[in-house]
Amino acid sequence: MHRIVVLGAGYAGMTAAVSLAARTKRHEDVRITLVNATERFTERLRLHQVAAGQDLAELRIPDLLAGTGVELVCGWVTGIDADARTVRVDDERVLEYDTLVYALGSVADTAAVPGADTHAYALDSAHDAELLARRLSELDGGAVAVCGSGLTGVEAAAEIAEQYPGLTVVLLGREEPGENLTPRATAHLRSTLDRLGVRVRGGVEITKVLPDSVDLAGGDSVPADVVLWASGVRVSPLAAAAGLAVDERGRVVTDAALRSVSHPNVYAIGDAAAIRQGYGVMHGTCQGGMPTGVHAAVSIVRELRGKQPTRFRFGYLHTPVSLGRNDAVVQFTRPDNSPKQLCLTGRLAVRYKEEVSAAPWPSFARMLKLPASGSFAWRRGGRYTR
Repeated sequence: MHRIVVLGAGYAGMTAAVSLAARTKRHEDVRITLVNATERFTERLRLHQVAAGQDLAELRIPDLLAGTGVELVCGWVTGIDADARTVRVDDERVLEYDTLVYALGSVADTAAVPGADTHAYALDSAHDAELLARRLSELDGGAVAVCGSGLTGVEAAAEIAEQYPGLTVVLLGREEPGENLTPRATAHLRSTLDRLGVRVRGGVEITKVLPDSVDLAGGDSVPADVVLWASGVRVSPLAAAAGLAVDERGRVVTDAALRSVSHPNVYAIGDAAAIRQGYGVMHGTCQGGMPTGVHAAVSIVRELRGKQPTRFRFGYLHTPVSLGRNDAVVQFTRPDNSPKQLCLTGRLAVRYKEEVSAAPWPSFARMLKLPASGSFAWRRGGRYTR
């Protein structure tokens, strides 16, 4: 029996699990176990909507995996012994593996400045987003500080401002919002934030989060009844503790086939992996995470058949950004993620962004029936990754 354990059921981990299930269904000597904290699939692309008080469908992993033979183990991964090839769950259960797929993703880096882990909300799970939604619904006026002017912060600030026009929403960060978009896309993003009443303060350094304010470098302070932390992410320390080779951010360093360079029986995918392409190391997104899950599954099956895994290649296609429910911007990109001139704005961008956000769950179901469908769903990058 070849035991495959997949850690994490986010976009990358779920893709790997369903792809493996579909591609090994005639292999009676293969057993697949998926470990996740809950039975609920987290649509991270929509957590800003949940935070703003919107009800979304509850997508249950056991329903999707019914009849596939995949065992779902709910619990927290508390330790990995890479030499003994074991995983510890909740410090109670030990799972043995022959091949491990490491897909534990990332969380908001609330350890970046003092007070963020104590006084700020984050968008790491549906539960986290629901807690923030409850707090926002209790406010009768007041201010919300969104810390982080990247795309996660922009989406959250716009969503909250639209749903709660009586609140003052302040977006804080080192960058100006839309800094990596074309001038036209940036102008639309900024004008929409202005229309929604979001106050933008770019080029600032956050030094501390307090119960009722956010301190900035230089001595300035921003009053806030609620703080949302969306400035940077960190990965679990489990990989480093297990002795896997990691980069300076704790991500598992992989070879060209997505195997750990120190432990080839471990595949690392999604945000938890430092995957190098011709243009540099990939950054964590659903857009790149799902292809890594497919490639890992295909590679594992190749190895089961006595073949060598092939090189992973990926090129970016777009950067979709929702700006509330009625506006959005979609920046199309070159494979290295640099912006093209083409972008969508307004209602057309809203429809495009909704298609992107809604696509993963039905894609999982489709891959179970037609495993090859996952292999054609991403851009290989051409000369950028050759």
